[in-house]
Amino acid sequence: MELYILSGETSGGVCLNCRHNTAGRHCHYCKEGYYRDVTKPITHRKACKACDCHPVGSSGLTCNQTNGQCPCKDGVTGTTCNRCSKGYFQSRSTVAPCIKVFKTDKSRQDTKTDKCGKCPASRKRLNLKKYCKRDYAIQADINSRETVGDWVRFGIHVRHVFKAGPIKLRTGTQSLWISQSEISCSCPKLRLKHSYLILGNNQEGRKYSGLHASKDSTVIEWKDDWPWRMRRFQRRQRNGRCKMS
Repeated sequence: MELYILSGETSGGVCLNCRHNTAGRHCHYCKEGYYRDVTKPITHRKACKACDCHPVGSSGLTCNQTNGQCPCKDGVTGTTCNRCSKGYFQSRSTVAPCIKVFKTDKSRQDTKTDKCGKCPASRKRLNLKKYCKRDYAIQADINSRETVGDWVRFGIHVRHVFKAGPIKLRTGTQSLWISQSEISCSCPKLRLKHSYLILGNNQEGRKYSGLHASKDSTVIEWKDDWPWRMRRFQRRQRNGRCKMS
């Protein structure tokens, strides 16, 4: 204030109580945790926008004040650090939310092919005979994945139950178990945040409770025109067609 008075009230003053999330001697830039919207003058009430950094994907809550880019953890991308980079998949860890998918060289791929064999293309086709031979038939979203010993547990949300089989099956949250050996061979192959039609068998005496799938199961990415087809299979099952298949 003394500088301002000495200058004849022309310069040297410092602004106090800056408005609209601004800061600085003349309230001329955005305060920490906000970034500048260059389409609006600094005096506009929406000139400074909140960073909105993702609490898990970002390594801090302060973004670049020019472009709003938040500091992302390894393998995370997006302005707010809200998704995994290409070549990474989502994990359940808050420390490393995205884990790199390592590519194997050709020789190792050939070894894997020899060990696994080719995943039968018929597993991706749907017909009444296949429907009749499976214990259960569901539409499910794949929400999470974790390794438990020699098995992989997928957290799924069952949208529709077309066939329940001998087990108690309902819509909602369920567990789907697939052995590590079959997951390593990508047969069946499931991706997070995708919806699938799954037809499989559930034998008694399994180590873990919940649904089980294997290379003999039918796992096909869900198609919008399939509900009518599944209802047709259900009608044929009720009419005794499955026994004839």
